[in-house]
Amino acid sequence: MTTATAVAHPNIALVKYWGKADASLALPATGSVSMGLDVFPTTTTVTVGAAEDTLTLNGAATTDGALVRVTQFLDLVRDLAGSSDRAAVVSDNTVPTGAGLASSASGFAALATAAAAAYGLDLSPRDLSRLARRGSGSATRSIPGGVAVWHAGDDQGSYAEPVPAPPMAMVVVTIDAGPKPIGSREAMRRTIATSPFYPAWVTSTTETVTDMLTACAAGDFTRIGELTESNALRMHATIEGAFPPIRYLTARSVAVFDAVAGLRADGLQAWATADAGPNVVVLTTPEDRGAVAAALAGYGDVIESGTGPGAHLLRSEDTEAPGPGVVRPEESAE
Repeated sequence: MTTATAVAHPNIALVKYWGKADASLALPATGSVSMGLDVFPTTTTVTVGAAEDTLTLNGAATTDGALVRVTQFLDLVRDLAGSSDRAAVVSDNTVPTGAGLASSASGFAALATAAAAAYGLDLSPRDLSRLARRGSGSATRSIPGGVAVWHAGDDQGSYAEPVPAPPMAMVVVTIDAGPKPIGSREAMRRTIATSPFYPAWVTSTTETVTDMLTACAAGDFTRIGELTESNALRMHATIEGAFPPIRYLTARSVAVFDAVAGLRADGLQAWATADAGPNVVVLTTPEDRGAVAAALAGYGDVIESGTGPGAHLLRSEDTEAPGPGVVRPEESAE
C-alpha cells in the first residue's frame, strides 16, 4: 500500500468563476482571479490498495454523493497512472461545507495533490492544477495559492498560476455556516439556462479579469478592491436573474456590504465580496485587517486571514517499504 497526505486551503475569488463552457471538462466560461486563504485547511490522506474506494470525511464514513464525486475523480487519476487499484480517502475539512466558502476548492486541491502522489504521478504545477479542476473548478486556484489567475481555454490551457500582487488580507464574516439550499452546480446550470443577464456577465467578467491583472501588477490596491466588490455584486445580480430566482445574499449579508462601505468612508481599505452563499469576505490590507475585523464583529463569526500557501504534500510513503518521509512544501509541486 502507498499512502500520501496533502493539505490545501480555500481561495476567495476577486473576479468570480460562475458558469462552465464545458461541463464534462470543467472548463470555465471566463477566467478568474483569487486570493488563497491561510485559514480553513483541508488535510487529506489517500491510501492506494484498498478493497474498494471509501471516503471518511471529518471522522464519519460517507456513502452519498460525496463518495461518488471522489470515486469519479480517482478514476481520472487511475487513468493517468494506468492503475486499477482502489483507494481509501480520509479527509478533515475545516471549511464550513456548502456555505459558499470554497470548501470544494480546498477539498479537491488536497485530494488531487495526495492522490497524484499516492498513485505515483509526477505532475507539474500546471498539470496538477488541471487535474484539480476536474474535481471542482475553484480547486484549480487552490493549487498555486496566493493570488492566482485561472485561465479559461481548452483542457490543456485551463489552469491556474500565481500572479504578482500587493500584500492582501481578508476578513471572513460567517453569517450562516450551514449548507446552502441550492448548490453551486445547480445554480450555475439554472443561471446559464434562464438568466437574461448571463451573456453580459461573461463579457464583463472577461474584461474585469484583464483589468484586475493590470491592477495587481501595478500594486493598485484601491482599484483591486473596486473591481472585487463590483464583480461580486454583478455575479449575484446575474444569479438572481435566473428563473426561478436564486438569492444567496441575506439581509445580514447586505448589512455587511453597507458596513464595509462605511469603513471606507472612515478611511479604511475595505471591499466586500461574497461567493455563492450568504457569507461575506472583506478584502483589506494587512495593516487594516485588525480594525476591519473589530468593526464587523457584531455581524457574525469573524476570522482574519492572510494570503495562504498553495497545496502541498505533507507525507508520502510505501507502507511495505521505507518511504521518502516528509516532503518540504517547496518540493510538493513536483
